[in-house]
Amino acid sequence: MSTTNGGRSRDQGETTKMTTLMEQEKQRISQRLARLDAEREKLSGELDELEIAERVLAQFGGKAVTTEKRRRVRPAKTTPSAAAEGRGRSERKTPGVSISDASLKAVRAHSEGATPAELLNYLLRKFGMTVRPNHLGAALQRHRRAGQLENRDQRWYLPS
Repeated sequence: MSTTNGGRSRDQGETTKMTTLMEQEKQRISQRLARLDAEREKLSGELDELEIAERVLAQFGGKAVTTEKRRRVRPAKTTPSAAAEGRGRSERKTPGVSISDASLKAVRAHSEGATPAELLNYLLRKFGMTVRPNHLGAALQRHRRAGQLENRDQRWYLPS
């Protein structure tokens, strides 16, 4: 084995050079993955907004111009940190059930009356819906104003 460079072998120098090149390539790929993840999140948000607009049009405009219902499949997260970050929302198990209808069904299921926390829990268990408390409150108040629900002692009941 010939030694050069002050006692280092030629093989060690080539190994160090290869290791450096591999580290640079790993860094480049990691940066590209981060950019792609950010772009995917941005596009996912845009798609969510379009789907919301489509539902609003369908609700208020009669028939919305829609293509066939499609189920969106999201790619698997690539890093553990990406899996840890979430949007705080889950996909609904029962498609087509609105918060309004689901909240009425939840109150019906609690004959002794239900607190908003119990209703949120029921919606999550039975419908797989993660609903923001203010959205549930708005739906319950709409039902109250329509005479479909009553609120007594911080509990929601069907009218007697």
